[in-house]
Amino acid sequence: MSETDTPELRCGFAALVGAPNAGKSTLLNRLVGAKISIVTHKVQTTRARVRGIAIQGASQIVLVDTPGIFTPKKRLERAMVAAAWGGVDDADETVVIYDATRRQIDSDTRLILAGLKKRGASAVLALNKIDAVKRESLLALAAEFEAEGVFARVFMISALSGDGVADLLDYLASRMPPGPWHYPEDQISDMPERLIAAEVTREKLFLRLHQELPYALTVETEDWQDFDDGSARIAQVVYVGRDSHKAICLGKGGVTIKAVREAAQKELEAMMARRVHLFLHVKVREKWAEDAAHYRAWGLDFGA
Repeated sequence: MSETDTPELRCGFAALVGAPNAGKSTLLNRLVGAKISIVTHKVQTTRARVRGIAIQGASQIVLVDTPGIFTPKKRLERAMVAAAWGGVDDADETVVIYDATRRQIDSDTRLILAGLKKRGASAVLALNKIDAVKRESLLALAAEFEAEGVFARVFMISALSGDGVADLLDYLASRMPPGPWHYPEDQISDMPERLIAAEVTREKLFLRLHQELPYALTVETEDWQDFDDGSARIAQVVYVGRDSHKAICLGKGGVTIKAVREAAQKELEAMMARRVHLFLHVKVREKWAEDAAHYRAWGLDFGA
């Protein structure tokens, strides 16, 4: 192949936005081809902008999984929503993901549509979870969205099974601006390993605990040591706001935190392809959500 036959390199950013629990993190993991964003059945799991990197032909697409957009009430919620809109403002393309099982446009998504119109921004729509919805309902929902005048294209996908995702990836690749790639070909995220490890543990806590407690905790990687045999020792702190929350996290005889540690350690070993020794400590810090240092670690604006 001559130099004139070499495809032009493209590179850009695509923001994934949507209401809480629309399937943004599942879609990001599917597009990247590896798990880099935590996924749970609970809403508002993603707190920071998680960036994954996908390659399609000559295009490198930096995919930004944003926190769900909703009406915020607390400081952390305001910072999460501000981060989501920041992802839109910085992106070359915006993908709005909608849970098609909801049948009608919900209030959180109408908030997103209003924000896009205010910015004069166009987007593409990904109707997710199509395998659980009849075709007639999908077509009616697509028509309702198209009438908003915001979307250049509508894709029908299942982020979980992968149906329709290849077409969306092809489209995004074609829309990236010409330019050199920002990252090496084999890199799938620009998140620091320490933060990814903390997010894995936080996911396991979300899956293990119930009701409101997952939203009242955070996880930090306090220490990371690499050893000559290729293994790693990772020490993390789980911060909670109350003594009663600490007791729930630990469980009777430490059974809950032990199960969380084992599940997180197993996933980290699979992700990193190395032996991991994970140590978890639960500490009470009443106002951790008012600590600016936590926001910096997540790339959030404390003053949002």
